[in-house]
Amino acid sequence: MYAGDEYLTGDAIAEALLAYSRALGDDERAEIVDIPVREDDGTVVRAKFLIGPASQLVVKGVPGVGPELEDAELVERLRQLTRGTEAPTGVQLELPVQVADDLD
Repeated sequence: MYAGDEYLTGDAIAEALLAYSRALGDDERAEIVDIPVREDDGTVVRAKFLIGPASQLVVKGVPGVGPELEDAELVERLRQLTRGTEAPTGVQLELPVQVADDLD
């Protein structure tokens, strides 16, 4: 559930979206995320969600609605983004040799 509407997607996708939304909220940032959702007639379309500090997402199980939507690549990308937001890493800078010697 998002913004008063219901969207049907796979469990792993929903969980990854929730985790990334929480991480963005903690970091006080927002992003647009595109995920697959199933329409009432069974077709699969893409939906874009603005997630971040003000996001109010609710996930609930829905039995018997057909095969679960899966997108392993999307789930892994969302997990990587979540990890990067929770524990950002910087690029190690190499100091010029002269500066490095002066620090010793």
